[in-house]
Amino acid sequence: MHALFNYPVLLLLATFALLWLAALVGAKLQGRRRRPFDEARKGDFDIVLGATLTLLSLIVGFTFSMASSRYDQRKNYEEDEANAIGTAYARAELLRSDDAAKVQKLLREYAELRVRFYVTSDTQQLADLKRATVQKQDELWKSTVAGASNPPTVLTGLATAAMNDAINSEGFAQAAAWNRIPLAAWVLMYLLGVIASLMLGLRFRTDAKEYGLVLIMPGIVATAFFLIADIDCPGRGTIRVLPQNLISLVTSLN
Repeated sequence: MHALFNYPVLLLLATFALLWLAALVGAKLQGRRRRPFDEARKGDFDIVLGATLTLLSLIVGFTFSMASSRYDQRKNYEEDEANAIGTAYARAELLRSDDAAKVQKLLREYAELRVRFYVTSDTQQLADLKRATVQKQDELWKSTVAGASNPPTVLTGLATAAMNDAINSEGFAQAAAWNRIPLAAWVLMYLLGVIASLMLGLRFRTDAKEYGLVLIMPGIVATAFFLIADIDCPGRGTIRVLPQNLISLVTSLN
C-alpha cells in the first residue's frame, strides 16, 4: 500500500484536487440551503470547524515528527554502515596477505553496491541490487572465514567480528528504509482533511470571489502532506539521505 506514497509530487496534486473538491462540494451545499446560517449557528459551526482544524494540525505535526525521526534513523544507519565497512577493510590486514587482498577487493566492490542502494529509485534495479548485495556478502563472509581459520587466532577473530558487523549494518539500513509511516496515520489525516475542507466550504458563500479563499486551506494541507510523504519516501523523494559517508569511503578505499 505504501506504493501509493512513493510519488510525492503526484500525491501533492491528487491531495490538492481531493481537498479542493471537498471544499467546493461544501460551498455548493451551502448555496442550496434555503436558510443561511444565523449568528448563533455560525458560532457553533465555527467552534466545530476550529476543533477539526486543530485536530488535523496535531495529527499532521505528529506524523511529520514520525517522518523526521525515520529520516534521521536512515542517516544514522548510513553513517554506521560506512564506519563498519571501513573497520572491516582495516581489520582485513590481520589476515594472511593473499586473503587480505581478496577480502579488501571484495569490500571495495561491496561499498560501491551500498552507494547504489541510496541513489537508485527504480524498483527492478533495487531488486537486482539486493541480489547482488546478498551474493557479495556471501563471498565476503566465506573469504573472511577461510582466511581467519588458517590458522585461527585472536587477531583473525577481530577481522571476522568486523566483517560480521559490516554485513549486519546492511540489514539495519534496509530495515530503516522499510520503516514507513503506518497506513492508518495516512487514512486518519486524509479523513480529517476532507472533513475540514467540506466544513470550510460550508462556511463560505457560493460567490465566485469566495472560491479563491477556499483554495488556501487545501493548498496548505496538500503541501504539508507532500512534505511528509517526501521525507518518508527513501527512494523517490526530493529530500533523501545522500550516502556521503559511503561515497567518501569508496573514494578513500580506491
